[in-house]
Amino acid sequence: MTFEIKEISTKKEMKRFARFPLDLYKNHPLYVPTLISDEIRSILDSPSMEYCHRKIWIACDEENKIIGRIVGIINPRANELYKYKRVRFGWFDVVEDFSVAQALIRTVMDWAGGEGMTEIHGPLGYNTWNKQGMMVEGFENLPQFNCLYNYPYYPEFLERMGFVKELDWLQYVMPAQQPVPDKVERIHQHILKKYNLRLLKWRKYKDFKPYINDFFKMYNESFMTVDNFIPLLPEEIDESLRFYIRLIRPDLSYFIIDENNKVAAFSIAFPSMSRALQKAGGYLFPFGWFHLLKGYFFYKDIDLMMVGAHPQWKGKGLSSIHHYHTNKTAIRKKLRCAVTNPQLENNKAIEIWKEYERKLHTRRRCYIKSIHS
Repeated sequence: MTFEIKEISTKKEMKRFARFPLDLYKNHPLYVPTLISDEIRSILDSPSMEYCHRKIWIACDEENKIIGRIVGIINPRANELYKYKRVRFGWFDVVEDFSVAQALIRTVMDWAGGEGMTEIHGPLGYNTWNKQGMMVEGFENLPQFNCLYNYPYYPEFLERMGFVKELDWLQYVMPAQQPVPDKVERIHQHILKKYNLRLLKWRKYKDFKPYINDFFKMYNESFMTVDNFIPLLPEEIDESLRFYIRLIRPDLSYFIIDENNKVAAFSIAFPSMSRALQKAGGYLFPFGWFHLLKGYFFYKDIDLMMVGAHPQWKGKGLSSIHHYHTNKTAIRKKLRCAVTNPQLENNKAIEIWKEYERKLHTRRRCYIKSIHS
């Protein structure tokens, strides 16, 4: 196949970039499209660009039709924090042609090598709020709306190029109507009393607002031991507030408050929006907004998006509290199933799922390769 790799930067070009997956996965029953406007904003207008270096490329055939895309990101904060010299690749999509995939990856490597980088890894975004992790198992399952879906040939292509596993994330699916495990039922009240903790009672965002700064401070501290995590800066926190946190539901999200009125741990779940986004087809208008609103208010499945605990509370069983309440809510609402957020396979927090009936839903992988090999 004859093709050309082009660097792009304008919003007009980005619209083509963002629409490419809609063509690549057209009529695919499991692909969940991102809203085109969100895709463009998340790349071009990310506050992470205050410190990141980024390049965007597309691969075009002889008729100027897009057949592949990729973003290369050098994150100096990550490189300094972890003492490595790596470039990230993300937003990687390609037709089933190895030469195109190889050319896209090689383009990122050539650019990054010229900037002094020694390794390439991904798929990753600017930070952990972007979609990350290539699907390597679970191709038969519908992904969470904030996760990637890819064809099975993607990891095959990377491994053929010499990429190897850096780390894996695991996701589980479980029946939402199963009873609270005896161990969770038994210890959650004990822990509340033992440590003088309480569950935050909130019904609207304004009730939670006084805890926002404390929540993000705790979020940054709690994930510092997670591979490739980068603490959010104030500008990134503001973006998270505008596009994510304001949408969390008080009936699915739990915040545990300590005796000093600080957030000790949290759990955020969300209605599964995957089918709604499929119906929206990448666009908010003319009818996408209707499908999204319907999915937000009328749902049978939930995504367990995020859990965390302040470092001083880790290993003390606080997760049993929010798992208990999420479980009870699922039973009360007669929900069908719950899918966990991607969690690193070496994360001890995933051991809580052993108490539940569950099965592996998806395995996602971050690949890595030396630029000079």
